[in-house]
Amino acid sequence: MKILVTGVKGQLGYDVVKEAESRNITAVGVDIEEMDITNAKQVESVIKEGNYDAIVHCAAWTAVDKAEECVDACRKVNAQGSENIAKVCEELDIPMMYFSTDYVFDGKGETPWNEYDERHPLNVYGQTKYEGELAVEKLKKHFIIRIAWVFGKNGNNFIKTMLRLGKERGAVSVVNDQVGSPTYTYDLAKLVVDMIQTDKYGTYHATNEGLCSWYEFACEIFKQAGMDNVVVTPVDSNAFPVKATRPKNSRMNKSELDKNGFHRLPSWQDALSRYLKEIEICKRYIV
Repeated sequence: MKILVTGVKGQLGYDVVKEAESRNITAVGVDIEEMDITNAKQVESVIKEGNYDAIVHCAAWTAVDKAEECVDACRKVNAQGSENIAKVCEELDIPMMYFSTDYVFDGKGETPWNEYDERHPLNVYGQTKYEGELAVEKLKKHFIIRIAWVFGKNGNNFIKTMLRLGKERGAVSVVNDQVGSPTYTYDLAKLVVDMIQTDKYGTYHATNEGLCSWYEFACEIFKQAGMDNVVVTPVDSNAFPVKATRPKNSRMNKSELDKNGFHRLPSWQDALSRYLKEIEICKRYIV
């Protein structure tokens, strides 16, 4: 099998290529230098010349607040870029996997979102990812995987930020009224490679198991990193005014994974433990 992975310089794309290669699957990773997804002609050329069996589309605009100021640029990447890929996949009759987000929902209530619930995005980022979903859904052979609170070895994330701030300040304030589940790209990549080899098309939710608030996530980070002396203060979302409204309810039901015989990801606490060891953060950041 030969797959094309976009966004290889990001956390997820990096791990998907590594996981595929570990299983003797040919995975060609590209980023904007090799294939600018907003350039339809280049997308068509790269995909057709590569003779791929499937496309795993990890590239995205993920700067949530900046998206509020750069609406057109964000839409060009998340919606139009995804549509460019989808059109070529449709023509070649090959599967496309697209990664979306809890931000396509309005974040209200406390009930976990089902895979096929109505989508009402709260901000520009969520709206453009929703538009990307609509483009990909038109394909007969499509996978949409919604994820949240992503962390991986190859990039910046909440864990690295907390460890840095904990070391620099000895105290952090973290929101306690947004609840969801972190997603470790190393674990997700295993599911991705499993899934892309099947014809079990559709929409899935795939975060690590268990729920927490950002505050609870931060507390566990410092606990596992041996930084118990860092003071963590829980605050409401309004303590941190931001341009893009964040969803307070990012709980996601994963019944489609179960229904189609896929393994759920390990607990987020277990993922965090393995991640800290992987990047050797404990040694580097202990205060």
